[in-house]
Amino acid sequence: MKRHQVTIIDIARQLNLSKSTVSRALTGHASVKEDTRQAVLTLAKALDYQRNMLAINLSSSQSRTIGIIVPEFVTSFFPVVIMGAQEIADQAGYTVLICQSNESYETEVANARTMIANRVDGVLVSLTRETRNFDHLAVFQRKAVPMVFFNRICYDIDVPKVVVDDYEGAFKATEHLIQTGKRRIAHLAGPMSLYISRKRLEGYKDALRKHNLPIDDDLIISYDLNLERAKIYVNYLLDLPEPPDALFAVNDPTALEALKIIKARGLSIPDQIAVVGFSNDYGSSLIEPGLTTIAQPTRDIGRIAAQLLLEQINSETTTWKPVTRVLKTELIVRGSSVKP
Repeated sequence: MKRHQVTIIDIARQLNLSKSTVSRALTGHASVKEDTRQAVLTLAKALDYQRNMLAINLSSSQSRTIGIIVPEFVTSFFPVVIMGAQEIADQAGYTVLICQSNESYETEVANARTMIANRVDGVLVSLTRETRNFDHLAVFQRKAVPMVFFNRICYDIDVPKVVVDDYEGAFKATEHLIQTGKRRIAHLAGPMSLYISRKRLEGYKDALRKHNLPIDDDLIISYDLNLERAKIYVNYLLDLPEPPDALFAVNDPTALEALKIIKARGLSIPDQIAVVGFSNDYGSSLIEPGLTTIAQPTRDIGRIAAQLLLEQINSETTTWKPVTRVLKTELIVRGSSVKP
């Protein structure tokens, strides 16, 4: 049996009020007397009245929804970013629509279409490792839908961005290894399609240059962040005639995979080989030895990205200054690089 959907008319009839008075009472209009408003709200709650948000939003040309497109949920990074963004969105009265692309460009394109179809007021985007064409994201600009990139960004589209100083973080990680006496430092880099991978590689190289250490191409491997391949590359590095005495990994999952392989091969950490990651993922402090890593202000990335987006949404102009907010990182030293 189909359940009757309570409407404003039902409430108006029971209280002998006009439909417009009930509507204004439900939306908190100042013209409605307090006793009338309370009577409407009490009855609405008793009848389990659900406001038709779609109709309300269509009439105001806003959905009160922001979209977030992320490439994966494998690590703790993106869920924590989303928590930060949702905190700001909730405070402003916005609902959050989340899409995860699973590192697939085609899925990311479909996610962008989903956001457009759901009439989001703005969107936060972090790219997949496969994304090299940005036409699906340029659609947001053509439709005057505000957009902010974070973490994995695109400089081909002139919108606000929130990143950490990936170069500085990688420089600090590599210099830390040098300062502990390491000289053959390998780098498992991310795909060069990602700006963060390029900046972390650049920071790694410049730290070597600063300390007059050679840049050995045999010790640098760029890969697609597939951890099954990470296993192959770590074993390759360990099997070199002159294996590395340290490894700087593009992210914590890569570093953690490397630690498992190194331990399985019976090598001493950090004496024979030290490891440093990037991100300070949840598991990096739980393993033995703990993973030395570069911590990012993850929740702040989400908060700031959402704030920049809401500033655009609430702006009276469709021309926004494409600011880039660069946040600092912190070196967290644990047992994978220095003995306790």
